[in-house]
Amino acid sequence: MSAATQHANQNTIIQTIAPDMEAVNVVIRQRLHSDVPLVNQIAEYIISAGGKRIRPVLVLLMANAYSYQGVAHHELAAVVEFIHTATLLHDDVVDESSLRRGRATANALFGNAASVLVGDFLYSRAFQMMVSLNSMRVMSILSDATNVIAEGEVLQLLNMHDPDVTEERYLQVIRSKTAKLFEAAAELGALVAGANDAQIAAAGEYGRSLGTAFQLIDDVLDYTGDAAEIGKNVGDDLREGKPTLPLIWLMKHGTAEQRELVRSCIENGDEQHFDAILSAITNSGALDYTRRAAEEAGQRALDAVQDLPENQYKTALLQLARFALDRNH
Repeated sequence: MSAATQHANQNTIIQTIAPDMEAVNVVIRQRLHSDVPLVNQIAEYIISAGGKRIRPVLVLLMANAYSYQGVAHHELAAVVEFIHTATLLHDDVVDESSLRRGRATANALFGNAASVLVGDFLYSRAFQMMVSLNSMRVMSILSDATNVIAEGEVLQLLNMHDPDVTEERYLQVIRSKTAKLFEAAAELGALVAGANDAQIAAAGEYGRSLGTAFQLIDDVLDYTGDAAEIGKNVGDDLREGKPTLPLIWLMKHGTAEQRELVRSCIENGDEQHFDAILSAITNSGALDYTRRAAEEAGQRALDAVQDLPENQYKTALLQLARFALDRNH
């Protein structure tokens, strides 16, 4: 699928909830404000970078799918985006990343200390906002999610430069670090709209599976993407010593020479052999395997929303699951 077609599909999904997204952006701008100028400067920089805003979109689509008529979903969507943004700030410091969404990371511009502290501000502001909604169920979902995400970050840190990471251990990182916030976003949308427990659980399954599919396609794009389109340097995961699924598959199924090369690169974050690794991954079936795993997760997401009421929001949720698989950025 061409980039133009993907942008058109993404825009179609967004158009379904355009007024809600505008309202969420207003909430984000209002809640970002701090009396400390550097907080405003960094928070504005990272938020204005845009991105797909998939997590707030999930809150809005799921709430609308259940015919929600209030405005609490705007606040919840902003909370989810703040938590996600805080994780990005912290992630980039841990990974020593210099590029995100096609431009310099906050830590590259403002330094690590400022990035970590503003990430803390965004986390704590998100908790102030969720308390104002006065719902123990909301606080339970979000506090659990942030705790699992933090565990996922530590798990990923333990996996760094470890060539013996198994597929199961890696998928646990994805479920914790990425899929958990997708899951929470979808659950919150259903919850605020008055869905029952079974419907909230199905929404969570949709979000969890969608988040897994997104991350696995990211793993593929790290070896097949264009830096200008994916907004980060191709091969970053290997340079950071991250054993992602294509590498794990190659370690298990590649030749002895390929296994030794991958092991060395993961252990040392060695990019001088990137072309050889790229060739091995491309020609070995590692990317096909990873894409199939993503497609299985995408199908679970599609299955999870089959019982939703038939409306344009359900259609958009189905389109979103397909977009997760077909994108090239």
